Amino acid sequence: MDVYDEGSDPRQESGGPDGPVPDRPDGSAQNAPDDPSPSGPSGPGGREPASADRGAPVMPATSVAPVTPAGEPGPHQVTALPDAYAVPRTGIAALSLRYQIAAALALAVVAVAGCVHVAMVFLHVAPSNTVTKQHGRAIDDWIYPEFEQNWKLFAPNPLQQNIAVQVRAEVRTEDGSHRTTGWYDLSALDGAAIDGNLLPSHTQQNELRRAWDFYLATHDNENRPAGMRGDLSQRYLRSIVGLRLEREHAAGRGEAVERVQVRSSTTNVQPPRWSNEKVSDKPMYRVLPWWPVPTDSGTGANA
Repeated sequence: MDVYDEGSDPRQESGGPDGPVPDRPDGSAQNAPDDPSPSGPSGPGGREPASADRGAPVMPATSVAPVTPAGEPGPHQVTALPDAYAVPRTGIAALSLRYQIAAALALAVVAVAGCVHVAMVFLHVAPSNTVTKQHGRAIDDWIYPEFEQNWKLFAPNPLQQNIAVQVRAEVRTEDGSHRTTGWYDLSALDGAAIDGNLLPSHTQQNELRRAWDFYLATHDNENRPAGMRGDLSQRYLRSIVGLRLEREHAAGRGEAVERVQVRSSTTNVQPPRWSNEKVSDKPMYRVLPWWPVPTDSGTGANA
């Protein structure tokens, strides 16, 4: 009978013909012949090959670090590049400390000179102000003749005067006599209407001012028309002041406005407190001649 036949000896323990299979060194039992091992090939009938060493201990897998000769860098060691591969310094950084200081001083002088030149050109083309009046000679010495400028920074120049347009009327009373009203400051009335108004009208802001500028542009200093538009500007200004007088009720009940006279009051804007500039605070007037009011102008007698 074959010793490997199953059931030949019920007292025979499972294992090989030489007795029980000894335990492994790590404490785990060897697999029986009829229980094929999950690892490795099996011989005929589920037996392991005779060449297998059942009693040899199993060595755990370990990682072995690579061995490098002495003096050579390892796989994770970083070494500095030689000087031949270093990035060369350029510009001022390539100079010695003494030359770096000299270059920095030269750049500072050029920057200061550039800022001074820009400031001088700005003051030269800017409108007349406190600085140019006090240091105008120094500014001209810097600009002329090499840096002469033929343009202006602002066109037209910012206003440095307050100009108010005023009007008065000659009124024919109910009994046929005449009386002259006081001066109505129309510019002040427009200013009062604009103050505190979030949406002032175009009429309040520009109508009177544009009419006065139109008149000045078409008349000389003697109030004589300088072109074909002189008569038009005069009629336009007269119509505006006539409507303003009617709004202010210059003529009473049964009265009528027969003539109007317009003048401008020009006052210099006072300099700031820190300035030593002295300007006159007295108003200068330009008085226009009396203009007759047409009967259809809307400034006739009030019922």
